[in-house]
Amino acid sequence: MKQKRAFKYRVYPTQQQQQILAQTFGCCRFVYNWALRKKTDAYYNEQRRLYYKELSALLTELKQQEETHWLNEVSSVPLQQALRHLDKAFLNFFEGRASYPTFHKKRHAQSATYTTNAFTWRNGSLTLAKMSEPLQIVWSRPLPQGGIPSSVTISKDGAGRYFLSILVEEEIAHLPSNEQAIGADLGLTSFVALSTGEVVGNPRFFHKDEKKLAKAQRRHARKKKGSKNRDKARLKVARLHARIADRRRDFLHKLSTHLIRENQTICVESLQVKNMVKHPTLSKAISDVGWSAFVSQLEYKADWYGRNLVKIDKWYPSSKRCFACGHLLTSLALDVRQWDCPGCGAHHDRDLNAAKNIVAVGLTVLNACGESVRPGRVLARLGKTPRSRNPSR
Repeated sequence: MKQKRAFKYRVYPTQQQQQILAQTFGCCRFVYNWALRKKTDAYYNEQRRLYYKELSALLTELKQQEETHWLNEVSSVPLQQALRHLDKAFLNFFEGRASYPTFHKKRHAQSATYTTNAFTWRNGSLTLAKMSEPLQIVWSRPLPQGGIPSSVTISKDGAGRYFLSILVEEEIAHLPSNEQAIGADLGLTSFVALSTGEVVGNPRFFHKDEKKLAKAQRRHARKKKGSKNRDKARLKVARLHARIADRRRDFLHKLSTHLIRENQTICVESLQVKNMVKHPTLSKAISDVGWSAFVSQLEYKADWYGRNLVKIDKWYPSSKRCFACGHLLTSLALDVRQWDCPGCGAHHDRDLNAAKNIVAVGLTVLNACGESVRPGRVLARLGKTPRSRNPSR
């Protein structure tokens, strides 16, 4: 099955290329913010909506004005792509996947997208529009054989690193099917407890570097605004944040790939993380653990490799139900990690019992669907219970 897949690489542009990229990033940011202001004002002042076609025509007029004539100094393709990104941001907002689009800032991550008519690809070398030399790319892994980029996105993070994302169409073969099914209970004490009895610890990447990060942030706050020393201190803070994010991303990718390769069916809970992070004492730990990113990786990797992902309803009482006899507790405090079933007397580890219940419910859904299930993700809504004021599950 052919899939569009992005391959990300580190790049080291020359001084001249960095200047061109900085100019391009600034123009893309300006166009995005200008279009966002246009769309917002048109809706609130005139009760009408502006779409890509109207904004593209207005952008042509904007580039002809004397005050913004500098927009012509960069390639027009990234500017048009900035409008498309804004359209996508509004689509995500109206469909409930994201909040209302916000203005892009200079100190945040910057990016510019080039389509095929704005770059030259020849024998593994990539030259962007307005550049005379190809980019120096660190090929950490090869591109698919015969893969031709349909678009490339070059970005710069807060730590000053440049990355290149190359989108190609690849033939991804499904993994050989097996009979393995596993349930995963996500948590904070341990990152995930599996129904097989395996427990993967929580690395707590942010917690390990929290003191170092706090020290760097205090030093940054003491520096005079606008000074070079303040910018150097800001860069140190950004590098610490990048170190934390990189280590977390690497851990999640390795674990999700391992589960996808070893198991045909993976069952997880559909957690509402954006509501859970409002917890007064656990919000920092929930943000550090990265549940949403982990489940998202399982979703698209299951779709790629022909696996089944079953997501159990978030209100299913997986922790309070005895896996041996089905007895349901009326309440179970969060600090209770082990308990004895009053019905059959079985002794349960809270997380392992939840993982076993999750895989049992997931397999029930899968068997009920039967042959209608295609290889890929399966979203299940089973065991939905009325919302309770008691947060213990």
